[in-house]
Amino acid sequence: MSAAQPSRAERRRASEARILDGARELFAEKGFDRTTIRAVAAAAGVDPALVMQYFGSKRELFTRAVQLRPAAPAATGPEGLADQLLATLGPKLGALPEGALAMMRSMLTDPGAADQVRARLNEQAEAVVAAMPPVQDAELRAMLALTTLLGVTIGHQLLGLPALRDASADHVAALLRPGISALTDDRAEGEGTG
Repeated sequence: MSAAQPSRAERRRASEARILDGARELFAEKGFDRTTIRAVAAAAGVDPALVMQYFGSKRELFTRAVQLRPAAPAATGPEGLADQLLATLGPKLGALPEGALAMMRSMLTDPGAADQVRARLNEQAEAVVAAMPPVQDAELRAMLALTTLLGVTIGHQLLGLPALRDASADHVAALLRPGISALTDDRAEGEGTG
């Protein structure tokens, strides 16, 4: 008895998955500007026309390749919020998904990637604000906490700064905890700034 041939829809899904895998890898390695449709097609073992047929443009391919969205913090109270934000350092200092790495590498050179990062950070900031006690400058505080973590991630992942590469995520989190706590709950500062 012979094995059943995959359906046309199954072949299409498999081709799309190979294209997206190749695109993630190349965008993570080279960024948006230096990744070509031809290179993605070669990595996926398909014709460049098929990439365009499935995704329409390099921008749409990039958008689909980096769709992975980080979970927003749950409303756990101010003390738990700082710990929850700092818990994300483990994955950020470990092996990031290629989609996330592609987004970080591309955000400084491609306006579309910058727009996507900006939108994600704004979504995350809204979730952080919702989990914070009422404090003055809540949006600013949330964004400062998030961009601090983003900066640590960039220093580790893209710049390969030795001090960050050599430190454990737990040690980095312990050093950042007072600052992140002060940002997410002004009671951590004593009198606060409000």
